[in-house]
Amino acid sequence: MEQTKTIINSKIIRLFLIIVIGSILLTISAKIKIPFYPVPMTMQTFVVLFLGVSFGYKVGVATVSLYLIEGICGLPVFSNSPEKGIGITYFTGPTMGYLIGFIFATLSAGYFKYNNNYLTNFFKILVSTSIIYLFGFVWLGTLIGWDKPILELGVYPFLLAELLKILLLTVLVKKIFKLRKFI
Repeated sequence: MEQTKTIINSKIIRLFLIIVIGSILLTISAKIKIPFYPVPMTMQTFVVLFLGVSFGYKVGVATVSLYLIEGICGLPVFSNSPEKGIGITYFTGPTMGYLIGFIFATLSAGYFKYNNNYLTNFFKILVSTSIIYLFGFVWLGTLIGWDKPILELGVYPFLLAELLKILLLTVLVKKIFKLRKFI
């Protein structure tokens, strides 16, 4: 009985640490901007999908949710915070759809079963990434008006960088599952 309690407690502690470290990794990935064309690239969407692929949808969604709660509560975890605001004010701005999309993209990425086929893994990760842009597109259109060039503002500038991140994650899927055995 005591051994069972110890095992359960250690598993809870391990999951808690993964979630907290994951939210820190997500914050770091939002802050580092890599020069890229046509807009600077962060690795934020990569980390969102990495969390789902690596730890499954439950831990992935918990991690992204913690990150969003931290940001809504005023911690400067989002990409352009504190420069462009913090807390609920920043959250409800132009990027809210993308941020909410992170939850569903992590859910999707964590729900899919991956195998040794690069092409099927690529499409699963592409679908998960597309969810972020779908939510972002809908929110941005609602916020600034559908008469504006929403695709040109909120999707097209990021596609080349997203393709690069999708390819990188696709290549890493096998290595991620080897690493998971040790965690």
